[in-house]
Amino acid sequence: MEIEGEKVTLLATDRYRLALKELTWKPAWPDISTVALVRARTLSDVAKSLGASGDVDVALSTGQGVDLIGFEAGGRRTTSLLVDGDYPPVRRLFPDETPIHAVVATQPLIDAAKRVALVAERNTAIRLSFTDGQVVLDAGQGDDAQASEALEAKLEGEEISVAFNPQFLLDGLGALGADFVRFGFTHPNKPVEFTGQDSLDGAARADYRYLLVPIRFAS
Repeated sequence: MEIEGEKVTLLATDRYRLALKELTWKPAWPDISTVALVRARTLSDVAKSLGASGDVDVALSTGQGVDLIGFEAGGRRTTSLLVDGDYPPVRRLFPDETPIHAVVATQPLIDAAKRVALVAERNTAIRLSFTDGQVVLDAGQGDDAQASEALEAKLEGEEISVAFNPQFLLDGLGALGADFVRFGFTHPNKPVEFTGQDSLDGAARADYRYLLVPIRFAS
């Protein structure tokens, strides 16, 4: 958790993907600037148990021997130890610019990915091939079951194909909370950035960014 005044930025990574989410809050000290390492499971549990109670009060206690974070809402309170150490400088992994990008309606893409993934064995990738006006999803190969589905897509830049772990792809799409997903590419084998858009021709939203490492596939 990176806290700068009224903005809170959550960052998490598992080596294969990186997620960034920006939130606003009402700090007791408007000029607060700090970083806290919080266990992901702690935040997930707090969100499930206190999220329905409305506003959640967050408190930090650092520099006094024991570093703590506390949450309170609806008369319930949870306190957890912060994690020691420094978080890796993952922000630099997000590309400064993406010369190729494609925009696809999010829910149809989620539905198509689920259908195509039915023939994908464990750890088998879904391949997305972007051309002018469409994206084709493929899974399965050889004598095994195969599936293919095409969707409308807006592409700017060269045609490009990438392959993703199906679950990692669906996780990112499901977290966007936007009608359209924008894929930002620098190279077929480089991490791909997912951001949300409210319309096909709208601007990319910066409040949530998801970076996913593609799976290499044979040409």
